[in-house]
Amino acid sequence: MLKIGNYTVRLIDAGRFRLDGGAMFGVVPKVLWERRQPPDSQNRIAMSTNLLLVEGEDRKILIDTGNGNKFDDKFADMYAIDHSEYDLNNALKRAGIFPGDITDVILTHLHFDHSGGATVRDGHGELHPTFGNATYYIQKRHWDWALAPSDKDRASFLPENFRPLKSAGCLETLDGETELFPGIRLFPVDGHTFAQQIVLIEGGERSLFYGGDLFPMAAHLSVPWVMAYDLNPLKTIEEKKFFSERALEEGWLVFFEHDPETPCATIEMGPRGPRVGQKIDLA
Repeated sequence: MLKIGNYTVRLIDAGRFRLDGGAMFGVVPKVLWERRQPPDSQNRIAMSTNLLLVEGEDRKILIDTGNGNKFDDKFADMYAIDHSEYDLNNALKRAGIFPGDITDVILTHLHFDHSGGATVRDGHGELHPTFGNATYYIQKRHWDWALAPSDKDRASFLPENFRPLKSAGCLETLDGETELFPGIRLFPVDGHTFAQQIVLIEGGERSLFYGGDLFPMAAHLSVPWVMAYDLNPLKTIEEKKFFSERALEEGWLVFFEHDPETPCATIEMGPRGPRVGQKIDLA
């Protein structure tokens, strides 16, 4: 747990899964990325769903929701989803938080590993928002894209993760950069997917940057290390340069949503570009 401005922030570990290492690092040769992220026999690398619980200003805010638990065995096996040790509800419970306590959910984007925990099935198989008292926030441009994605990224959007939010009347769409709450700013970026919203929590002495899938793992601090999943990789590179330069200049802490070893760290300029400085414990 850490104090940032008027908020306390805490890591919520919502479980482990695996994705193809080649897809995660795009054109980077395997001989380079496997030194950082060793693959399994199916070329998949270990990944986490590091979420952030933000408390303050009479709010309990959750940033992203992980994979959730609505998937079938085939899906779980394909992505090696593992909740044996880490799980969204259990992680929140350990923090003294129950689903009804959450006031707001900021979804960076609607890919299944970020929005899967946004909804849940009841005993009758009906879908409902997981956090019944919360307002969920997403960029309108991204919402529109998720409803009619391209053939390239269609498999990343599972309607059961987000359509029920609209039906329940708890979804608020946003239009561009905004200060959602005092000291919490959202910035839409278009490299990974259209209008992913990344989050900056501002404090007097230090700020925390939640980069979503702009910087999914610490290895992605290297500007050319861009995912094959990205719709516009050249835009990703431009956005990574911009935000890493700001992070270096202003001393931001950087949060890595999918890094099991380094969920949060300071960054510094190394001989080949930005790199992890000091790891920060947010547990």
